[in-house]
Amino acid sequence: MMLPLQIHLTLPPWIEDVADTQRRYLTDEERVGLAIDLSQRNIEHGQGGPFGAAVFDEHGRLIAAGVNRVIPQTCSVAHAEMLAYMAAQQRLASYRLNEQGGHYTLATSAQPCCQCYGATFWAGVDTLLIGARGEDVEELTKFDEGPLPADWQGELERRGIAVRGDILRDKARAVLAAYGDKGESY
Repeated sequence: MMLPLQIHLTLPPWIEDVADTQRRYLTDEERVGLAIDLSQRNIEHGQGGPFGAAVFDEHGRLIAAGVNRVIPQTCSVAHAEMLAYMAAQQRLASYRLNEQGGHYTLATSAQPCCQCYGATFWAGVDTLLIGARGEDVEELTKFDEGPLPADWQGELERRGIAVRGDILRDKARAVLAAYGDKGESY
């Protein structure tokens, strides 16, 4: 048996129906709103967990979007944030988004889990926008978000990543609650 030499992850084609690359997403609410819309659509299509994320440049242009694809892709790292980072890095041909200059923002429907939190340090984003809190995720779904440092937000800010949370939190919580009410996990 040979070891796999290629890894192939995909995003659902309906993302193009939700994520408008011609539009400028100028406010925090518009950016997190897109992430929440992606999370809602993902559960409507039954293609993963209730999480969406998107990367934007300093002009509000959408660089990449992602949704949770853990189960469909049989890949524990196929979280919305991770896929948004990977797609943005591929599109910009840079493993650190801001390496060539510019300001990049990750908007996510819910606070990043421990895995996505760690990736945020090296992805090259300058701002992290969050809808629901980690405690909302654990309260409303069966997800375990994993351990984070007590001052996780301060750790990001000390590394130059601004963090703003509770953006459209009620809307994000409603998506999590709808998913949790179905009794599904992932």
